[in-house]
Amino acid sequence: MGDDTEGPDAFPAGHRGSGADCYELTLYVSGASPRSRRAIAQIRKLCDEELEGRFELQVVDLHQQPALAVQQGIVAAPTLIRHLPLPLRTLVGDLSNTQRVLVGLELRPLPPSEGRGEGSSDGDERHE
Repeated sequence: MGDDTEGPDAFPAGHRGSGADCYELTLYVSGASPRSRRAIAQIRKLCDEELEGRFELQVVDLHQQPALAVQQGIVAAPTLIRHLPLPLRTLVGDLSNTQRVLVGLELRPLPPSEGRGEGSSDGDERHE
């Protein structure tokens, strides 16, 4: 596990993966709120269980680095961006629905019963 941090109250970075199947993720949070802490815990757990060392997770606190919100086009927090593997994927919301996050990161196929644009408001995703 890496020890990279962003600012005095930052959260440590995740595992450093290697190889072609490495996932590069950035999680943007807003301070140390309960919602931010839940999103961090959820993504770390998901990465540890599903990616088993094949990921690099950077956590960015937008309260400490507000200019990054403008630079990266972040309009809500938490926001998770998958930089690699391509294509870029963006998930917005509290990330508490593990199945939706797995589908959004393309770690699981979309279940046949779920259509695009339907369902709960616990996360949204964008392709870029």
